[in-house]
Amino acid sequence: MIHMGLGQPDFKTPKHVVEAAKKALDDGHHGYVMSNGIPECRQAVTRWIKKRYSVDVDFERILIMPGGKPTMSYAIQCFGEPGAEIIHPTPAFPIYESMINYTGSTSVPYDLTEDKDLKFDPEKILSLITDKTRLLVLINPNNPTGTILSYDEIEYFVNMVPKNIKILIDEAYIHFVREENYQTAVKLSQEHKNVIVTRTFSKMYGMAGLRVGYAVGDPLIMSELRKLGNSLGVGSINCYAAIAALKDDAYVRHVKRLTNAAKDYFYQELENLSLSYIPSHSSFVMVNVNQNGRILGQKLLAKNIKVRAYANKIIENYVRFSIGTLDEMQAMVGVLSEEIQG
Repeated sequence: MIHMGLGQPDFKTPKHVVEAAKKALDDGHHGYVMSNGIPECRQAVTRWIKKRYSVDVDFERILIMPGGKPTMSYAIQCFGEPGAEIIHPTPAFPIYESMINYTGSTSVPYDLTEDKDLKFDPEKILSLITDKTRLLVLINPNNPTGTILSYDEIEYFVNMVPKNIKILIDEAYIHFVREENYQTAVKLSQEHKNVIVTRTFSKMYGMAGLRVGYAVGDPLIMSELRKLGNSLGVGSINCYAAIAALKDDAYVRHVKRLTNAAKDYFYQELENLSLSYIPSHSSFVMVNVNQNGRILGQKLLAKNIKVRAYANKIIENYVRFSIGTLDEMQAMVGVLSEEIQG
């Protein structure tokens, strides 16, 4: 079975990360941890942000999380309630709408398909704000479309949103953006008290099973999110693995290079099949398969190719393919070609 349905690259956890986790065990780091993560991990995150983006972040503004989902969930629980409105994109990662509904808040989706490139339209989103709006979600790059906003567009947007409305910016896939000097929104979280940024080690670092991520934002907001989380925090072993991951930029460049090469191969094969696709800044590609995506997905599954299709009416003819190794992509394209060409 070739798994191309989950949003995780098919690369093993780096050896030095595995060794760091083993060493943490050998060194006796097996006790309970504070809910905001071990200080060494938060400090490592601040050093990495400084090195990568030249942004100074106090480690008290960092909250180590078990992946990216808890930040999403806690932010929605913290600011959502019956009568409140939360604005979010669609199509997008489905946990957002389900969590909004769970809190009793009103879901206010903005339809990305209204833009020909399926990108966020800042003006359209701003037009949805009312006096009931409590939280606004940006996913950048977006899942499942892989589209991005420029830093200037995000900065303009943040400046236009009333300061009493919180903004959650999900950067789970930002490592895959092709622009070499693409800027993170973490800088905006330092300049604006209403901005929260969430990131994860699950994607680029091959650590999905270790469940490590982090949130960055105003200390008061971090304190509120912390109250909703696990009072014992992310396991120290996982934290030491994350520290090791941040020390190896060469691995990130390696994975990005292989992912881009496999993606470019896929683009060419899609063009050969006369299938349109959304150019992606992520580790997956959304393809218009010119038929019901879920039906095609079942046909591919019968031939040991697992992909992600959607019940969402506005993307029912699309299938999302996570990018695997070049060998996996070639095997998948062979099966896909059989189904498309008959």
